[in-house]
Amino acid sequence: MKNFLIALAIIAAAAGAVFCQSVTITAKTVEYKRPKPESEFKKTFSVTYPKVSGVSPSLAAKIEKTISYENVLKLDLKDEMGEYQWLEEATYEVGFNGRGVLSLYLSMSGTAAYPSVFGKNVVVNLNTGNAVAPADVFENLDKLAEKCAEIQKKEIADQLKTIEKDEPDFLESAKEYLAEAKFTSENLEGFSVNADGVTFVYDYGFPHVAQALEPSGSYLIRWSDLKPFVQRQGLLGKFVN
Repeated sequence: MKNFLIALAIIAAAAGAVFCQSVTITAKTVEYKRPKPESEFKKTFSVTYPKVSGVSPSLAAKIEKTISYENVLKLDLKDEMGEYQWLEEATYEVGFNGRGVLSLYLSMSGTAAYPSVFGKNVVVNLNTGNAVAPADVFENLDKLAEKCAEIQKKEIADQLKTIEKDEPDFLESAKEYLAEAKFTSENLEGFSVNADGVTFVYDYGFPHVAQALEPSGSYLIRWSDLKPFVQRQGLLGKFVN
């Protein structure tokens, strides 16, 4: 009888992992007060935390750690409460939550010399709570990067045409900024997932004064076109099988 109950527990645990298709994400906003603000608008900053439920407490805790601002964006609350004082708001958006996959975009906004925003995507395997790297779910990474590079090449050409038409005085500067742009397999990191496909991103790194001229750097590849690159037995295999 004891062995039977143990077997049932193992089966139940395995079934729970298999059928963990989504989680519940609840926003919890915390406002922090700096003890020694350097200016009036630096008195406080807010962080909206994605709180996870709908799974076991241990798995929820692991997912929360994986998608934390500290882990993904290297936020250091101690620094922000001290002399650093850049952050104004940290928040997130859920891009996809289903089929065993959670895709979030975490972002932070703040002001130093200029206002700026910094963000990154994170994809999580809901059965393990671990972040997903490109090598975990894709194959032929160099070929996949080449496909993104083809999209980027067209994006750059289109952007230069737009600048030439609307902002001709900035055309030569834009050409200089874009001259070294090249999507490689390293840029596959930070992808996001949704029902339509996978979006890869490229940061062109334009200086603040020229950011209005920067291409979007966002490349959606639909599931039908991703079939040659998705590991069929991996986490994303169900989207193309």
